[in-house]
Amino acid sequence: MKFLKGWKIKVVLLVSVVAVLAAGCANTDKKASEGANKYDGLTVQLGVQGSGGLLGKAREEKWFEDEFGKLGVKVEWSEFQSGPPMTEAMAANHLDFAGLGNMPIVAAQAADIKFKVISQLLEGKNNVAIIVPTDSPAKTIEDLKGKKIAVAKGSNAYNFLYRSLNDAGVKDSDLEIIQLQPDEAQPAFESGGVNAWATWDPFITLNTLTGKAKVLADGEQLGVLSPSFQIVRKDFADKYPELVTLYLKVFEKTLQWEDQNLDEALNRYATERKVPVEVIKATLQRSKTINRPVSDEIIAELQKTADFQFSIKNIRKQVNVADVFDNQYVEAALKK
Repeated sequence: MKFLKGWKIKVVLLVSVVAVLAAGCANTDKKASEGANKYDGLTVQLGVQGSGGLLGKAREEKWFEDEFGKLGVKVEWSEFQSGPPMTEAMAANHLDFAGLGNMPIVAAQAADIKFKVISQLLEGKNNVAIIVPTDSPAKTIEDLKGKKIAVAKGSNAYNFLYRSLNDAGVKDSDLEIIQLQPDEAQPAFESGGVNAWATWDPFITLNTLTGKAKVLADGEQLGVLSPSFQIVRKDFADKYPELVTLYLKVFEKTLQWEDQNLDEALNRYATERKVPVEVIKATLQRSKTINRPVSDEIIAELQKTADFQFSIKNIRKQVNVADVFDNQYVEAALKK
């Protein structure tokens, strides 16, 4: 009897051990399965302003598709003419990443759209300006009184225009501001339908170097910076932080391609825009794309924009812009 009793105990113990091992294997398999399925059905939506340009090369070579594809993630591209439609798409969960100017970011934050600023794209000194026809007698902001000026509402040029008018002591009611997207503003400017155009590059350089326009004032002259940034939908970043870093790594690869193959890049961009290479060279000098953490100084400058826009009631509430900045992703992406 003692022998049988001992035998039964050993069998029970053996069964218990097997059960524990089986459970452990099941948990491991489950975790592996969950890891494999983490991105099942995921499509990353990337937004660009217009076609071609720097990201045109990445799209052609499918650099983003290849890197995200290694994780089973699909990539889709959407084209926009300016920043505000991008933040609207992000609010509707139809866009995950975008590059845009300072004013759309302030307006989006004031509208409670959830996003994070993940890197700086442009310094903001010369990439936004007010241009006038080459033969225009206007020399200062004050000379715009009584004139028609085109601008894309909610864009970085929109902020630049209003801050410039305010600093010059000119009321917006002293001139006629016509809200036009670039594809509408360009023909209006060329035909004389408007007397000036507050815009950004490449439209500044395309018009000045082809003899259609001259710069009346830009950010460097007036001390009004218009930096641009890359943003990501907050829910996406919270759920897939590693994919945000991956996005910035591929973007950095694209920048490096441009730096290392500058002649090819210049010729490519010139062909896309149907302009001389010299025009594209000047565009890059005026607004060279960067990919770096955002400094405290730039955040402070953006706060000035937010405070000004609130003071003239262009945004619905006062915001603390520092709340939306997060450098962790670009710092991780730029690590060697």
